[in-house]
Amino acid sequence: MRLSDEFGVVLEVTIPAPPQRVWELVTDISTSPRFSPELQRTEWLQDAEGPAVGAHFAGHNARPDGQQWQTVNRITELTPNERFGWSVLPDIATAQGDAFANWYYELTPEGTGTRLRHGMRLGNLRTPLHKYVEANPDQEEMLVDARLASLHDGIEAVLKGIATEATRS
Repeated sequence: MRLSDEFGVVLEVTIPAPPQRVWELVTDISTSPRFSPELQRTEWLQDAEGPAVGAHFAGHNARPDGQQWQTVNRITELTPNERFGWSVLPDIATAQGDAFANWYYELTPEGTGTRLRHGMRLGNLRTPLHKYVEANPDQEEMLVDARLASLHDGIEAVLKGIATEATRS
């Protein structure tokens, strides 16, 4: 895969819990850091107190190789019990529609449970991955594949954690 392919990752799991319970977890920005190998913690920005379209939150990230970074995220979609989406931005002032990446959760009732889809798609802004590829053009496919594998593993870990937490009494 190459950067020009505008890649993304989408995984899903069926959880034996009602959409309302799963919704509580996915819209709580402190849930993903409990399970993600990369996202370490989150916090609301600009006096935001909870999820609302246009609200911003910070994400504090770290990788096993020692890299650390912070993101600014803007909630772009909020349809109760159905879809929660946000864009990863360089700063709060970033124009609507511009993003490093766009992430989402999508919930679908399935019997007495919920099918939860969690995904991301590369945005239109240049990421650090672009710089690595420019410095190592002969390794582009390997670099992109490694990042996709890392994203896949992170999304999978978060989905498993949400499924476990959603089914606890």
